[in-house]
Amino acid sequence: MLDALTLVTGVAALLLAAWCGWAAYRDQPTKDWHFIGMAVVSLLAVVQLVIGIVRLAQGEKAEQGTTIFVAYLLGAFACVPAAGFMSLAERTRWGSVTVAAGAVVLAVLEVRLYDIWGG
Repeated sequence: MLDALTLVTGVAALLLAAWCGWAAYRDQPTKDWHFIGMAVVSLLAVVQLVIGIVRLAQGEKAEQGTTIFVAYLLGAFACVPAAGFMSLAERTRWGSVTVAAGAVVLAVLEVRLYDIWGG
């Protein structure tokens, strides 16, 4: 995998978590700007998903197993959009908390992806 992409995705996820956490602290729901941030982080996760699948298709192997690697890739791809949809249902500060939590989960998944690949 690309270590730089994993790092950038993890840092972007933590920045999104801090931003949405700050909105929750100020008692604000997610706003349009937050959804743009979620889109950027989700785009990074999609790029990572595609690169990971291409690398596997080229014959490279994840150190801890292909199945677990693909499962983590799919989880990383899905966690921020899922939190974003949940925040649409909860238009209070708790929607912002949900997105912040989803972004933290993504950052943790990035660390695990790095470990699984053999970092």
